[in-house]
Amino acid sequence: MEERKNKVTIKGWISLIILVMILSGAFKDVAGPLAAFDFNNLMGKFGTIVDGIDFTGKNGSGVRDGFIAGLVLVPSVMFSTALVGTAQSLGAMNAAGIIFKPILKPLVGIPGEAGLAFVSSFTGSDVAAVLTRDLYDQGYITDDERTIFVAYQYAASAPVNNTINGGAPLLAISLLAFGPIFLIEFVSKILGANIVRFVLYLSSKKKKREEV
Repeated sequence: MEERKNKVTIKGWISLIILVMILSGAFKDVAGPLAAFDFNNLMGKFGTIVDGIDFTGKNGSGVRDGFIAGLVLVPSVMFSTALVGTAQSLGAMNAAGIIFKPILKPLVGIPGEAGLAFVSSFTGSDVAAVLTRDLYDQGYITDDERTIFVAYQYAASAPVNNTINGGAPLLAISLLAFGPIFLIEFVSKILGANIVRFVLYLSSKKKKREEV
């Protein structure tokens, strides 16, 4: 991986802070102008056609319904790519490398530049996937680091959104509050990533022995 030693400017720090705020979901339910600092609020929603149903329809099935579901992801992918590209041009990735390296490197063995994808993975899997691919394509992470990071994201995917939204009916009857549930999910993610990390380490060690 190419070493990056670009100086971080004030623009980089500001763009990183704003991007973390937007991707974290912290302002999702905030009223007023601050609501603009949330990715989902900025994405908006499709207008309704009739009886509260938008163009995606209702009770669809098969390949056609799957196509529409995939098509709905296009705006979020385009918007997230534009956000990250803009922030990156301002130096946000270099700033992220400084802040997140002490956290991510010992925790799951990936560089600090993956911090933005790490934050966004708590609330959405599609945006985190786009950011992860962008990190690899631009040389911020290696193939092994990408594999470890994907393992982290795959376990308990988007835990905040999926637990609160998808698991809302179960939270009402759960013996545990959201905090302990989220902690269990987070530990599972870290454990899964480090299992893959260990397997890759053994594989790399074996390959080196065979080359000698």
